[in-house]
Amino acid sequence: MAPRRGGLIAFLLLASFGAGWTLASRPQLLQRAKHRLLGRPAPSPRLSSGDFPAGAAAPVGEIASVPLRPTRLGFTPRGSSAALLLAAGAPGGERGPGLLRTAYALDAQAVPFLKEEELREALSLGGDHGGVDAAALSVDRLAEWAVSLRDASPRTLLLLGRSRGQEAIAAVGVESAAELRGKRFGVYPHGSARYFALWTLSRAGLSTAEVTWVELGSTSEAGAALREGRADAVAGYAGDVTPAARDRGGKLLASTADAPHLIATVLVARREFLARYPDAVRRALRGLLDAGTVVARDPTGPARLLGEVAPHLGDPVEAVKSAPPSSLRDNLAFFGLSGEAPVTYDELFTSASELWLKLGRSGGSVRAEDSRDLGPLKYVAEARGP
Repeated sequence: MAPRRGGLIAFLLLASFGAGWTLASRPQLLQRAKHRLLGRPAPSPRLSSGDFPAGAAAPVGEIASVPLRPTRLGFTPRGSSAALLLAAGAPGGERGPGLLRTAYALDAQAVPFLKEEELREALSLGGDHGGVDAAALSVDRLAEWAVSLRDASPRTLLLLGRSRGQEAIAAVGVESAAELRGKRFGVYPHGSARYFALWTLSRAGLSTAEVTWVELGSTSEAGAALREGRADAVAGYAGDVTPAARDRGGKLLASTADAPHLIATVLVARREFLARYPDAVRRALRGLLDAGTVVARDPTGPARLLGEVAPHLGDPVEAVKSAPPSSLRDNLAFFGLSGEAPVTYDELFTSASELWLKLGRSGGSVRAEDSRDLGPLKYVAEARGP
């Protein structure tokens, strides 16, 4: 009897282990069992557009080349936005059509936003619903928001520019970044200036817990926060925080001139827009690259457009110089297509994603290669030749 009883016990243990493994590997079964025992119906899964292919609603047969309405390009103003304004035309159209319409027959509209989180919401909505079809975002912003933007499924298409001094940290009564320990540090939590602030702290050997964070309503509020004494140090735009620190006898502690490959602004487009209007995307890339060439040759006129949209950036010509538009050669190196770049798109996106996960600011991660679509850029590069 003893051997038989031992075999039965072993069988029951194996059966229990197998049932437990099945439930653990398929949590939906555990949920169903729980709801049956408690007498409550299982919740229905929420469906969203991100559950289906982005091009499912594209026209049958020949795909329309461009949308019948203006293509809406959203951005938070910075130096490289001068090229976008030249390409799409100033908001409101008071200064006439932009380069995209006159040279590439693409009706486009530049839509400025003061806050990056508002731009994120507009990208989620899409151009057909009062939002935007494409947006200029820094790679660190895209890395943090990639999961929350799942339904829009944005794809990176083009490097618009890098910050070479646009973001800066200024302080009063602080002589170096190492002295920020215990100080009130004002930062807008949804802007790329926060990413630069974290980089600066890491270089100074400080942790995020060793400063007292003061949450700002926008990056453009940083200068006012320093002037009003709400913070001992702030991260914001150099043209805004530098005069604020000077007014109170403070100084500039660091800027992205010290890290010119850290903050890169890219053009991303909703995947549905990419699937429906591939030719519009190619025209947009051509026009933006052409506009960048014009700005590089003489930034005066485009800088004037930028100054009207974003006076908080300070001298618009200096703003363009501190975040100039990128060329086709810059793009090919940044995306690893030809040439070399100190930091590539994939490296920047991956490191930013890992940082946000480490800090608990992102609920998941997206692979860098799944966040970009280089087809339009390759097409434009091949058409232009070497």
